[in-house]
Amino acid sequence: MKRRDFIEFIGLGMASLAASGCGQKSRPVLSEQKPNILFIMTDDHASHALSCYGSKINKTPQLDRIASEGIRFNNCFCTNSICAPSRATILTGKYSHINGVRNNVLEFDGSQMTFPKLLQQAGFQTAMIGKWHLKSAPSGFDYWNVLPGQGNYYNPDFIEMGQKNHYTGYVTDILTDMAIDYLENKRTGEQPFLLMLHHKAPHRNWQPALRHLTKYDGTEFPEPDTLFDDYTTRSEAAKEQEMTIEKYMQLEYDLKMGPPPERMTDEQKAAWEDAYRPKKDSFYKENPQGKELVRWKYQRYMQDYLGCIAGVDENVGRILDYLENSGLAGSTLVVYTSDQGFYLGDHGWFDKRFMYEESLRMPLLMRFPGQIQPGRVDEHMVTNLDFAPTFLELSGVPIPEDMQGLPLTGLIKGKPVPKWRDAIYYHYYEYPSVHMAKRHYGIRTKKHKLIHFYYDIDRWELYDLEKDPRELNNVYNDPSYSETAAELKSKLNALQKKYGDSKELAEKFLKQDLAKR
Repeated sequence: MKRRDFIEFIGLGMASLAASGCGQKSRPVLSEQKPNILFIMTDDHASHALSCYGSKINKTPQLDRIASEGIRFNNCFCTNSICAPSRATILTGKYSHINGVRNNVLEFDGSQMTFPKLLQQAGFQTAMIGKWHLKSAPSGFDYWNVLPGQGNYYNPDFIEMGQKNHYTGYVTDILTDMAIDYLENKRTGEQPFLLMLHHKAPHRNWQPALRHLTKYDGTEFPEPDTLFDDYTTRSEAAKEQEMTIEKYMQLEYDLKMGPPPERMTDEQKAAWEDAYRPKKDSFYKENPQGKELVRWKYQRYMQDYLGCIAGVDENVGRILDYLENSGLAGSTLVVYTSDQGFYLGDHGWFDKRFMYEESLRMPLLMRFPGQIQPGRVDEHMVTNLDFAPTFLELSGVPIPEDMQGLPLTGLIKGKPVPKWRDAIYYHYYEYPSVHMAKRHYGIRTKKHKLIHFYYDIDRWELYDLEKDPRELNNVYNDPSYSETAAELKSKLNALQKKYGDSKELAEKFLKQDLAKR
């Protein structure tokens, strides 16, 4: 593929791959030896779809290995619940309004400093394999092989160091093959490595591997308590979104009532038809309506969503086994996370975006034999801002002063960490757009959550997370919470000032975003 064609293919701008340093501060390291880092990230894997987080609908034995052999963070949150912004935050350790990727439309400026670049400068071999989704070409990596855009589940294309290639097979299997091949054949010397393995699964429209198409046939999944939420006490934001299973989950596209994907081979299409034809026949024969239709859609949704996760779980097991068999396990920090949470029928929804718990919360598991005590559980509030400084500190690399996250090293070691954050800040920008989740920012503490929806409305929502963990009762206008609301607004203002965000900046970005539409 010619460079000009490649530029057109993934939207590489004129951003330079060079980056300059900035003020840095030295911190203690976890180990004198620089660890290898294997960072595995899925797309839209809700914490409540992992059994190590107490899932009522799913078993993930291979992912649970990381938790049982390492640490599980119970309160990890994203700062902007949508794909590209979360990825940019993870790379830079900075909020969306600083790193420039506030939504899925904007291109990531590859010239800015990222933790892979800093590790690369410190002697790490760096590699990126899988879903990149940041429009510009990957920078800071000695090797990269990425899916263009969202990528495809079956027979996907990849762009390897600028060259387009086509593969036959299932994307989760192919990505794991690539990762193992990189570890086996593409690394050189004895340098430590950073391998970022980013899976497409379980992103919409949830196409499982052929072997998992019928895995959950006959399974009756428990319905979430809020499947038929009526949004009483909530603002217009909860009522005017376009992400309900009832109205916006499509029969053909999402629930496989249509033809097999075009990219499939004839053999794959035949297997697809064999798996889904009985479900189609059953649907058209029974023709459910009203709440029964929602219930039927939810069950079909879970069959495919969890089928995609089954492929992830198997392949995580494959790469963990490779580390063991190759002798790399003892020197490798393994991290598993997702770019954000996801609604699994919660509040009647699918997708993410809102600051409500199921979307805000991310899974975060880490294993490092000899360095992280097995079976540890941490309850501190951490965010995806914290990943970059953590990897730098673990590697003995100075953390740039302008990174906004906190290193998790002390928490990983189980040591007291004085003055840890008591609140997290969130800001979502992508509106008006797909799913129509309104613009909002907010603060979450251990006990409460305050959200402000703005632009086309001006509404506040306040939740008592101890009394109302499902966030059904907005108590912002309850006089008994007036003092709490005032305290949270004060803390919110302080966090906005700390992180360099403001009402004026939000209005500036709003004008810029609307001008581009």
